[in-house]
Parts: sequence; C-alpha cells; structure tokens
Amino acid sequence: MMKTVVSLSQIDAILLTAGASKRLGEPKALVDIHGESLIQILIRKLKQKKLRIIIVTRAELFNEMEKLGEKVVINTQPESGRTGSIQCGIKELESERCLIVPVDRPGFSNTTIEKLINSENTCCPSKNGKGGHPVILSKEDCEKILSSNPSTPLRDIINPIKVEVDDEFLHLNIDFPEDLEKLREITIEHDL
Repeated sequence: MMKTVVSLSQIDAILLTAGASKRLGEPKALVDIHGESLIQILIRKLKQKKLRIIIVTRAELFNEMEKLGEKVVINTQPESGRTGSIQCGIKELESERCLIVPVDRPGFSNTTIEKLINSENTCCPSKNGKGGHPVILSKEDCEKILSSNPSTPLRDIINPIKVEVDDEFLHLNIDFPEDLEKLREITIEHDL
C-alpha cells in the first residue's frame, strides 16, 4: 500500500538531457515547440510544483543548459546509459527524494506530478497497466541507484509502485521527427 506524506520537504527534480538524440537528429531538450524549447516547457511545469531543478546533460550541451538558470551537471560518460545520468543528478541532491524526468517523455500532467511527490514510496505513473515517467524515488532507492553500475537499466534496480493516471499522452516518447510533430500538435490542442 502506498504511504502518503503529510508534510513534504522540497523535492529536487532531475531533468535528464544527456542522450545523444541520434534518431531525432537534434538535441531533444532544445527542440522548438511553438517558440519555447522542450526543456523550458518541462522546467516551467516542474516549477509550478515548487520543485528544485537539476539538469543532467552532456558536455556539448552545457552552455545551452546553463543559460536556463538552473543547476547543471555534466555526465562525462553519457554513453554508459541513463542510470549513469541519474547517478550524476542524485549526487547533487539537496532533498532526500527526487523526481526523475527524462526530457523525451513530456506527456505527464500536473496532477500526475502531484500524485507522485505526495508519496513516500518509489512510484511511477501508469496508464492501461503500462508504467511511464516521471518516477519519484525514495531515499532508499536513491542509495540503491548510487551503488549500482551506471550501465544497469533502472528497471533492474528499482521496482516502482504503479499509480494509475488519466494522462492521455503519458507514453509519448520523443525519438523521431514524427514524434516531435505529434508533440507540437498536442501542445496546441491541449495544455501539455
């Protein structure tokens, strides 16, 4: 059973932007969505919930990320995998728990963020039985991730509780140009 926290301390959100974006052909974090970059949209959404932001990126994107005014950390070995990027972010935490937000999975709602940050447990949103992002990590799971090999997939380290949500676009994954076009359409029709 999921425990609910009565009094929440501030939570850090780790925004993952260190991927190579080879299939998309341009850095996912910097893609233009109606005059705003994807990472700016996510930062705004996370700031609405008073989350402190840590951006984990690759060296060649550092200058662009630094312009955003948030804490920026470079993953010097992004090819090792997403867990290595998460480890870089966890090392910079000021909070005991954190929200892991891959920049290429923007289809979550503010209601979903609220559900996640109000849980003491490691949780992820789920729609139709399939888990999604972002993921809130407990203090214990942050420690587990830190002690793991950076190339180990996150799903092999933690077992988040699935929290059913109504987010229509929860499983939207920005990998290819057509995904980007879909995101642009969605942001016009819905307040994503």
